[in-house]
Amino acid sequence: MSILQTAPDPALLPKLADPEFLVFVRHGETDWNFEGRMQGQKDIPLNRKGETQASGNGSRLKAYLDREGIDPQTLDFVASPLGRTRATMELLRGAMGLETGDYRLEDELKEITFGAWEGFTLEELADGEQDRILQRRADKWGFVPPGGESYEMLAERIGLWLKSVDRPSVVVSHGGVFRVLRGLLEGRDRVSVPRLDVPQDKVFVWRNGQFTVL
Repeated sequence: MSILQTAPDPALLPKLADPEFLVFVRHGETDWNFEGRMQGQKDIPLNRKGETQASGNGSRLKAYLDREGIDPQTLDFVASPLGRTRATMELLRGAMGLETGDYRLEDELKEITFGAWEGFTLEELADGEQDRILQRRADKWGFVPPGGESYEMLAERIGLWLKSVDRPSVVVSHGGVFRVLRGLLEGRDRVSVPRLDVPQDKVFVWRNGQFTVL
C-alpha cells in the first residue's frame, strides 16, 4: 500500500525558521513615504510625524515587555544601517528609557532597492515606463526594476539573515523587509506578500509561532 505525499505548493514561501521571540518595528514616516515616492535605499530622514511614531512605538514596546516580565537588556537590538531606521531605533530606545546608541547594525536588513526608480512616484514614471509598470502589476513578486531588486531577491537576502537569528531580538527595518519576513515566518503565498500592510505606528511581535500587533 503506497502512501501518497503532497508536494509543497510552489506558490507558498518555505518556512525557514521559527525564532523564539522577535519584535519588528518599521521606521517612522518620511516625506517620501507621505508623497508615495519609491524610497528603497535612498537615505531619507524621518519627518516630524515619523519621529512621533518612533517614540510611540518605544512606549508600546516598553509597556508590553513590562507586562510580560521581559527584561529589555536580554534582547538583541538590531537595525538597518540607513538613517531613518537608526533614528527610529534611537527614538524607540529613548522612549524605553534605554541608552539610545546601544544597538547593532545589520547590512542585510536594508530596504529593497528600486534602482533607477528611487525618488519617483509611479505616476511620474507612467509615461516612460508604462510597459514595466504593467509587468510589475502582473508580477510584483518577481519584477526587477531597472538596476533594482525583486521581492524574490529580497527574500533570499532576508532568509539568510533570519537563519542567523539566535537570540530574542528587536529589529528596526523597512516595509519591504517586513513583508518578506512575515511571508517566510508564516509560509505565505508569493502573490500576497508584496501587498501586506506595514503600518509605521505599530509594533509586531513574533511569539509562539504567530504575530501580535501592538
